[in-house]
Amino acid sequence: MRLGMIIDYAGGFAETVELLQEYERNGLELVAIPEAYSFDAVSQLGYIAARTERLELMSAILQVYTRTPSLTAMTAAGIDYVSGGRFTLGLGASGPQVVEGFHGVRYDAPLGRTREVIEICRRVWQREPVQFRGQHYTIPLTKEDGGSGLGKPLKIINHPVRSEIPISVAALGPRNVALVAELANGWQPLFFHPHKAQQAWGESLEEGFSRRDPALGELDIQLQIAFQLGETTPEALQAIRNQLALYIGGMGARDKNFYNQLARRYGYEAEAAEIQDLYLAGRKADAAAAVPDELVDAVSLLGDEDAVRRHVADLHAAGVRTLLLNPLAATDEEKVAQVRRLSEIVAEAGG
Repeated sequence: MRLGMIIDYAGGFAETVELLQEYERNGLELVAIPEAYSFDAVSQLGYIAARTERLELMSAILQVYTRTPSLTAMTAAGIDYVSGGRFTLGLGASGPQVVEGFHGVRYDAPLGRTREVIEICRRVWQREPVQFRGQHYTIPLTKEDGGSGLGKPLKIINHPVRSEIPISVAALGPRNVALVAELANGWQPLFFHPHKAQQAWGESLEEGFSRRDPALGELDIQLQIAFQLGETTPEALQAIRNQLALYIGGMGARDKNFYNQLARRYGYEAEAAEIQDLYLAGRKADAAAAVPDELVDAVSLLGDEDAVRRHVADLHAAGVRTLLLNPLAATDEEKVAQVRRLSEIVAEAGG
């Protein structure tokens, strides 16, 4: 199991980057940058590539709707180039509130678009002249498809550092997870419950794995998780409750909230409904209070060394191979020290 860090778009980027070399010396192996509707992830990844030498880099995630497939492939090849082959392309569909509300792009066919984007990216990196006729993308765009008729198949000019850049996909829904198990190198699930993952996704994973190319190897589950070693502070617990309430209650329309649907698949039917009702009514504190304690514990990595050791073992048994930590310690020094100790705990467990 390797240790990574997710750098929150809410703030602290420059300060965290200043510490990355210290984190690296203390066991950190990967840095992931999200892209919601804040600053773009690509410029930040390029900055980190210039400031580091060995840390792996990953987008968490680039939305499939906001760039053409070829530009997504070019961007991934560019970051891989400036980082010397250290990049993993994290992709995801996001949701209609962001895609339509912020980008003004129709949110349709997330499953089909993700599949086609992955295929086109892999063709670009192989330096094939890109010719693709799918249900959602046509390259080149012919006159019959509404183009000028002047387009021709092109291949990327530069030679990518790697012809096979790893692809990781964020997915929660059953059909999306089946696609991930079939096609991706990595999977970024949010709010992963190690004891209920099989209940939520077992059939989907089995379906996808049945079609998986063995050359892709083991699916690397890359889990974003809040982390604090030692006595759990009330502030840390409240931060996790607030995040869960936001996502389960308010991240998407009432009938298009993927996180609410996930909580229901975990078995929290009544709780998910209550959290959503409270959150959408503006009662955010009450919604956070309604989040089950069991769920808070399951989707975070908090407690003393024995508790963390047990949880790491549970996550590993459930297939998690990469932890994308969100350290919650009060100071930078504590965060670095706790990451170092976690790396030792993982190593002691044979990870």
